[in-house]
Amino acid sequence: METQTLKEQIALIASKRDLLVSLLEQPNLGTLRIDVNQALEEMDDLIEEFQRTFPETSSL
Repeated sequence: METQTLKEQIALIASKRDLLVSLLEQPNLGTLRIDVNQALEEMDDLIEEFQRTFPETSSL
């Protein structure tokens, strides 16, 4: 995979983070809250690791 393609895909993933945060704020989420929280944690880890690998993309 080309670097530019990878950067675009990570940017797309990062842009979806707010959607997960708003979903987490829903009072009727039930046990799905655990999965949403886990997805947020993994997304944050992915973005952090990507930024360590490509420091010039720290604006994600």
